[in-house]
Amino acid sequence: MEEPPVVFFAGTAGAGKTTFVRAFANWLRGEGHDATIVNLDPGVDDGALEPDVDIREWIRLADVQDEYGLGPNGAQVAAADMIALKVFEVKQAVALHPSDYVLVDTPGQIELFAFREASKAIVDALGGEQSAIAFLFDPALARTPTGFVSLLLLSATVEFRLRRPMVNLLAKSDTVPAEKLAELAAWSDEPGALYEAVTRDVPTPDIQLSTEILRGIDTMGPLTGLLPTSAQAATGLDTFYRACQRIFAGGEDLEPAQAPTDP
Repeated sequence: MEEPPVVFFAGTAGAGKTTFVRAFANWLRGEGHDATIVNLDPGVDDGALEPDVDIREWIRLADVQDEYGLGPNGAQVAAADMIALKVFEVKQAVALHPSDYVLVDTPGQIELFAFREASKAIVDALGGEQSAIAFLFDPALARTPTGFVSLLLLSATVEFRLRRPMVNLLAKSDTVPAEKLAELAAWSDEPGALYEAVTRDVPTPDIQLSTEILRGIDTMGPLTGLLPTSAQAATGLDTFYRACQRIFAGGEDLEPAQAPTDP
């Protein structure tokens, strides 16, 4: 049986990854597709999460702190490496939940997912070539040109290190005024509009640095395009699904269309 596609959800703390994963899983199920939710955050404290596979069955942050005498940050780093050692057990648990999609909620600290070598091992083991990354932009950070560029750089870093197809999502778009939403769309789709906004937003001595950063982002190409989504309002989920299907199936349906047979 072919393994289902795996989507890893990443982003800064507070971007709404867990809420979005739940909303997208519910949307998939409402459309008649099965979805398996995997929690990879050993420190999450959310009674409403209810994942199908939970790393806390093997590793809990509080236990790591107590056993090794570590503070919260040190325990998160240690736990990230421990997860890599348990990844095949996690994969076996996922296999017990046959589904059309596997949705992986990553730790809230983006640096743990972006910069630890363990993360690449986890992505390779759980999804392999049949995986993609959804990077959530927090509108509270993306509302300024420099904040927007900073999130683009974080997204680029995740893509560069993990080498997987990326989909950039604007989370909580229902909280963004229509005028600002249009501006963010322009920054995403038109490099010239973002450059103009950045040069207005930064001091003159920093414009050259900003220009070089934007040139590098523009060269990468795949970073263009930001899909507005809202878990609360259940908007943009269908658009995100179609983006995933173009990655995994070469089309927008769950299964690639079959060629008609000759009469």
